Amino acid sequence: MRTAEIHRQTSETDIRLSLNLDGTGQADIRTGIGFLDHMLHHVAVHGLFDLTLRAEGDLHVDEHHTVEDCALALGMAFDRALGDRKGIVRIGSAYVPMDEALAFVAVDLSGRPYAVVRARWHTPAVGGIAVSLFPHFLQSFAVTARANLHARVLYGADDHHQAEALFKALGRALDAATARDPRRAGSVPSTKGVL
Repeated sequence: MRTAEIHRQTSETDIRLSLNLDGTGQADIRTGIGFLDHMLHHVAVHGLFDLTLRAEGDLHVDEHHTVEDCALALGMAFDRALGDRKGIVRIGSAYVPMDEALAFVAVDLSGRPYAVVRARWHTPAVGGIAVSLFPHFLQSFAVTARANLHARVLYGADDHHQAEALFKALGRALDAATARDPRRAGSVPSTKGVL
């Protein structure tokens, strides 16, 4: 079973998360930020991951710590559930349209964290989340997932649609990258022999 249970507690947040990489897209997410719940639900549904997440954060300050720490906990869960990463496809990508918006995400579960995020936003916030936190979420996730992640919103006019396309693309790219490749017969997908 490629699963993980994470409990991440700091003076700013308390997060409990369970992840099943080989699920059916069942999601039960409560972060205290409705729009973040909505985006994480897209990752689970479009990635076919079963995800349960409970977060209590210092939302009286602002949404930053909760968004960041949910990303860190989610990345930790992917890293733990992947184990030694033997037999996986490793690299995946997806284009996702959402009405007038189009997003692209490519991910390499290489063990080397790096993120490049390119998006042009039209408003300072969407659903109570500062748009600057969307790239920060992806960067934080990449660090603890030990993934190379490139994300881009190619175009769009509505920031809700842009964010939704981005998170759907993240889910689909992760689904492709975490998939088992039967031709690998349990070997590590790397010329180095380790990820």
